[in-house]
Amino acid sequence: MKQFKRTSNKQLGELLIERGVITQEQLQTAIAKQKEKKRLIGEILVELDFATEKDIAQALTCQYGIPYLPLGNYEIDKEILSMAPEDVCRKYCLIPVDKIGKSLTIAMANPLNTPAIEAVELLTGCIVQVFVSTTTEVLQAINKNYPKAETL
Repeated sequence: MKQFKRTSNKQLGELLIERGVITQEQLQTAIAKQKEKKRLIGEILVELDFATEKDIAQALTCQYGIPYLPLGNYEIDKEILSMAPEDVCRKYCLIPVDKIGKSLTIAMANPLNTPAIEAVELLTGCIVQVFVSTTTEVLQAINKNYPKAETL
């Protein structure tokens, strides 16, 4: 599995400040909230309405060089979807989008979640290539592409 190396030495908050997305004061507020809630800083910034999910995804792209994949109009082949069960996709907030040979491309909200990537590699026997998408985009893609279980 590929380990991601930073392409920028700057922290996520610094990148967002440079881009004019948040202020230093908003970052300090989010850091204080993060210590209390023990969650990712990006999630806290979105929760506080200081940044959008797309702002965070684009900053991760800049920080780690992981490409951003907007899933809104992306059509995913059923055979690709069958490679990762819906429960795995929901658990890790990811969705398979393409496969070429033994390389499976997935879009995920937290592209640094190594256990999720390893789980998909183990499950599929493929080498996983990661793209970043927003949580909302991934969940909408899961809801759109996985058939609902029929109730009796």
